[in-house]
Amino acid sequence: MLTFTYTALNPATGQRIQAQIEAENEKSAAKLLIDRGLSPLDIKVKAERTGVGLRNRVPTKEKVLFSRQLSTLINSGLPLTQSLNIVREQTKQKTLKDIIAKIITDIEAGSSLAVAMEKYPSVFNNVYVSLVAAGEASGSLDKSLERLATQQEKDAEVISKVRGAMVYPAIVLVVLFAIMIFMTSTVLPQVASLYKSLPGTSLPFITVALLGFSHFITHFWWLALIALIGLVYFLRRYAKTQKGRLAIDQVKMKIWPVGPLFMKLYMARFARTASTLIGAGVPMIKMLQTTADAVGNSQVTASINKAVEQVKGGKTLSASIKDDPNFLELVPDMISIGEQSGALETMLARVGDYYEKEVDNQIKSINTIIEPVLMIVVGIMALIIVAAVLLPIYGLAGKNLSGQ
Repeated sequence: MLTFTYTALNPATGQRIQAQIEAENEKSAAKLLIDRGLSPLDIKVKAERTGVGLRNRVPTKEKVLFSRQLSTLINSGLPLTQSLNIVREQTKQKTLKDIIAKIITDIEAGSSLAVAMEKYPSVFNNVYVSLVAAGEASGSLDKSLERLATQQEKDAEVISKVRGAMVYPAIVLVVLFAIMIFMTSTVLPQVASLYKSLPGTSLPFITVALLGFSHFITHFWWLALIALIGLVYFLRRYAKTQKGRLAIDQVKMKIWPVGPLFMKLYMARFARTASTLIGAGVPMIKMLQTTADAVGNSQVTASINKAVEQVKGGKTLSASIKDDPNFLELVPDMISIGEQSGALETMLARVGDYYEKEVDNQIKSINTIIEPVLMIVVGIMALIIVAAVLLPIYGLAGKNLSGQ
């Protein structure tokens, strides 16, 4: 039995109810709620406490290794529980080792592998569970696990490249800000004290402005720290709301120069996930629903969910997303070719390959753009600091020369 958290509407009172219920699966949970006279709005499986936190999450490479090892053992003809026991003995990652042990216990009690894995969404997401369920239903669990390992490797590789593209400019900006703080808090105050000792002198505006910044940082750093913590807290809370997620995801897709990069990343993820699910025999509607959860952008997710309703109404997938601004033009065109030729899985895989290469090219383009832009920013900041330090000194020298 699984524990589900649900949100349901009581038609008699109009009251929204949030609680938990135990059932075999999501459909059984929905039926129980309907039998109780409730209208289910949202049903999600409740994860067991597994100790999966910030310090002991399961790395992607461990999940890839788990999937490949289990696939190989099952393909060799070993029973599922024996295969899991062997993988558990070879696994060094403690969290995953504990989870595998609990999965074995559930399977020995009569559960399927997919249902047992569904209890640990932080390790086995919807895509993983759906592929395993499809593999169990079709008798090709080993192939489904192999597909999962390949999918995880490609996802991790693309995400790593995207993060890598953001690291360099972030480091440069942090170092630049640190240098600016150092100069304004040590060098400029000395220049200011030198000027104060001379009657009838005045500092240039640029020096006064930076000294004001230096005074604020030196005496009110705690206020700046509180403001920064407050801003981070507000943004994190805002990002957890539906409105906040939609706004942030839209900015990520539109802002230059990273907008095109994220668009291509989402297209690659959509196509690759859809191809993997279709190849495993997952039905179209279930494939789209699972892909919507896996794509990682609420705007694209909303578009996929909209397409789900249109596909249910009889439209093709390509027609459903044809004019959607959250999909690049190539995607529905390639899907249409796949639908007409009966090779949708192949076409989606090609779309995934194409946009993964485009992500690489976009990262190179961004790096090419960012480097000169950062050099210009560094040059401007250096010019401002040097001018703030040297202009007063030149002013003093000029007064001395004129006095002589």
